Amino acid sequence: MNDRQLASLWQQRLSTRRFKVKAGEIIEARASTAAEGAAGLRTEYHIDHDRVVFSTAFRRLGRKTQVHPLATHDHTHNRLTHSVEVACVGRSLGNRVGAMMAEQGYLPEGITPFDLGMVVQVACLAHDIGNPPFGHTGEDALRAWFRDARNASFLTGLSEAERLDVQTFEGNAHGFRMVSRLEMYANEGGMRLTAAALGAMIKYPWTVAASPKPGKFNFYQSELAYFEAVAEALGLPRSGDRWGRHPLSYLMEAADDVCYAILDLEDAVEMGILEVEEFERLINPLAAAESGRVWESPGARQRCAMLRGVAVGRCVNAISEAFIKNLRSLTDGTFSESTGAKDLLAACPEDVDRVLSEAKDLARRRVYRHKSKVMTELAAYPCLASILDVLVPAVHAQVTGSGEVDNRQKTALSLLEVPVRREAGLYAAYMEVLDYVGAMTDNAAATLAREISGVGII
Repeated sequence: MNDRQLASLWQQRLSTRRFKVKAGEIIEARASTAAEGAAGLRTEYHIDHDRVVFSTAFRRLGRKTQVHPLATHDHTHNRLTHSVEVACVGRSLGNRVGAMMAEQGYLPEGITPFDLGMVVQVACLAHDIGNPPFGHTGEDALRAWFRDARNASFLTGLSEAERLDVQTFEGNAHGFRMVSRLEMYANEGGMRLTAAALGAMIKYPWTVAASPKPGKFNFYQSELAYFEAVAEALGLPRSGDRWGRHPLSYLMEAADDVCYAILDLEDAVEMGILEVEEFERLINPLAAAESGRVWESPGARQRCAMLRGVAVGRCVNAISEAFIKNLRSLTDGTFSESTGAKDLLAACPEDVDRVLSEAKDLARRRVYRHKSKVMTELAAYPCLASILDVLVPAVHAQVTGSGEVDNRQKTALSLLEVPVRREAGLYAAYMEVLDYVGAMTDNAAATLAREISGVGII
């Protein structure tokens, strides 16, 4: 691949095409900047940013778990603060990579380094937008209910691919469903983000049926056709039922990895789960040149914050350099095959990858298994199960006509924001149930479960 071909591929990978759904067909939507006139108040990527930030799904992240469910501590992260911080790191990565590409003449005409930064920032802002209440535990709880043998009768009539979707709630896939179907233009293309932004938020470009790793996929059958249109616009290479990743998705993934590896431990110090000295010993190798200035900070919180800032800066530099070093394989979709690296961190200098891996390992051993977290997560299973126990039988009776919809079930159906239509079929109805439950905040799910049980109400 010569330099001209590389720039041409990047022109396509940064496509500003948008798509909408009309009468069941996926067609191109009008460019949004046309309505803003020649003044160019916002670029297409800025419009993407604003659509994500002003969405109700993004706002709900403020009451969704990052690590500690229903945390009352003022300084711990939730999914919203985590997403904002990931977006800041992602923007820095995109800007830096863009500047390095511009220096080497690889940026297409009319594209600036800040455009790359904005695309990555949008992808980072939206990367957790599909997470259910109680985080990964919520995912497991929703999957467990539909996989329970006692509920098998509700799956009769679904195709194998549909059954897998319903039984495998995935925050990444639900995030794509959120931005491409549910928010803004409901069932007509969702937020209608640019193809570039949508591509950059996809880590696993395949459905659950085609997934090489159980449970890791980025879109359901219901959004497969929409993704196919996006992938074609971006020129992503396809092999059977899987696609190559968008190169900027690696920057989004790296920004997320850096933030949760370091900041989950910082939260643990804040909550007294870890000692500040443990945090400092682990992270200090990434900030050795600045350690003197860091240690001058008087308090534990300030020391952690300064050390974290220097460490993140070191990671941004290392990840950007790894990206440029592997630019061609990232662009043509052969990065993992040609390097043997599963992600960009694995292609970074050994000290960066090692420290972040050790940070994740410490979090798994000490933070994610802490009693206060585990006990709350255990409660997530009966909480979400009690909601599905009411909604799924009601939806099944309504769609299949297999039994009379009783008064309790009618009341349950009234909870759903979208009326259940029999002609849409059972799969669509179950996806609407998962849309409703998956969109809930931790607090809303806990409250509804109590109300359904009658605890504290009667």
